[in-house]
Amino acid sequence: MTNQESSEIQPPSTTTSPPKKPPITTTKTTKKLTLIPLIFLIYFEVAGGPYGEEPAVQAAGPLYAILGFLIFPFIWSIPEALITAELSTAFPGNGGFVIWADKAFGPFWGSLMGTWKFLSGVINIASFPVLCVSYLEKLFPVFASGTPRTLAVFGSTLGLSFVNYLGLSIVGYAAVVLGLVSLAPFIIMSLIAIPQIHPHRWISLGQKGVEKDWNLFFNTLFWNLNFWDNVSTMAGEVDEPQKTFPLALFCSVIFTCFGYLIPLLAVTGAVSVDQSEWETGFMATAASMIAGKWLKIWIEIGAVLSSIGLFEAQLSSSAYQVLGMAEMSFLPKFFGRRSKWFNTPWVGIVLATAISLGVSFMDFTEIISSANFLYSLGMLLEFASYLWLRRKFPRMRRPYKVPMRLPGLIIMCLVPAVFLILIMVIATKMVLLVSGLMTVGGIGWYFLMKFIKSGRWLKFSDPDEFVVGEESQ
Repeated sequence: MTNQESSEIQPPSTTTSPPKKPPITTTKTTKKLTLIPLIFLIYFEVAGGPYGEEPAVQAAGPLYAILGFLIFPFIWSIPEALITAELSTAFPGNGGFVIWADKAFGPFWGSLMGTWKFLSGVINIASFPVLCVSYLEKLFPVFASGTPRTLAVFGSTLGLSFVNYLGLSIVGYAAVVLGLVSLAPFIIMSLIAIPQIHPHRWISLGQKGVEKDWNLFFNTLFWNLNFWDNVSTMAGEVDEPQKTFPLALFCSVIFTCFGYLIPLLAVTGAVSVDQSEWETGFMATAASMIAGKWLKIWIEIGAVLSSIGLFEAQLSSSAYQVLGMAEMSFLPKFFGRRSKWFNTPWVGIVLATAISLGVSFMDFTEIISSANFLYSLGMLLEFASYLWLRRKFPRMRRPYKVPMRLPGLIIMCLVPAVFLILIMVIATKMVLLVSGLMTVGGIGWYFLMKFIKSGRWLKFSDPDEFVVGEESQ
């Protein structure tokens, strides 16, 4: 090891050196995620297709929906992706944003970040079996309500969790297949719609007399275009993360933006219906109007496949976050256990699945709003951590670095931060209450773990045992 490399891992105690404690990672796995599976995993962390963008039109009309999906990626998705690329390559270990907050502000904030992001993640996971069954009921009405619907949500959650247990590489390649199959009908629909498009429909502000629902509008945009940083919790499972992460994030941003905009332009331009019909699932109805029932069925099947991909990707990130937090000693060592057969974090998978089942029977809108609020708290802390790490440790080795100085980075973070505050301000009292109780619980959990650790009642990992491959380079 050279002297320079050694100083990066064990820096002197100055304000211009990188953090003293080494980054965290997992033990080596036999199979690492490569570029193509990682692109599709990120895609499913964020989008999974244009399923679920319809309420934006219902809430504010075609023009605002188009502008929202055109502009929002620049003020939200791209900054979040850039931050994720820089910090994931600087700290390429499982735990992601938990590591970043810990390095910036200490273990209390690292633990609270873990609570906010984990709970928002598993709440979000709970929405996908619900969404999946909601599309299935269009093909099989028996799943509309009652015991069949309950069993369908419960059974699909357990079955998909078992797939996750079989290995991250399997999840990655499955994401590639699911992504291509679920996007194909939208490409076909958009091509068939071209002769039917009337561009003047794109500038419609909505029907007269229909009040704008900005709460639904912004939450729909936010839900469809967030969670870019979730993949950071699996950085320890990625092959050459310093090279792979920035390229994968760039491709996923482009992929996601076009995946939303093109079908939205096609349908709003080709179909004229009552604004109230633009609820979740309307894309399938629009496909029937544009091309026929055969394409409607394909899109409904694609919606189910997309929900599967979203579930698998986000369950993986939540499970590996638990693993990373156990390796950082925020959680007892037991939470970091891996399967002997598949090397997957089975305790994390079980924990995330159990919590998602517990909230899976909430109202779908409440699920989205609660996840968004907790995620907003975590993102405000993430932006602060990023800026503080840039200021405090300017010499830290960053294989990828956003080409901007601190004042420019502050502006880059300030714009999405204002949007986060807006999302929080318009939250309902119930969402505020639930999020407040979860935050208080997260603070209590930190001090409980600290108390248990001091009494040595449970075994915790030594974080210095899990060093990223920087030392060997």
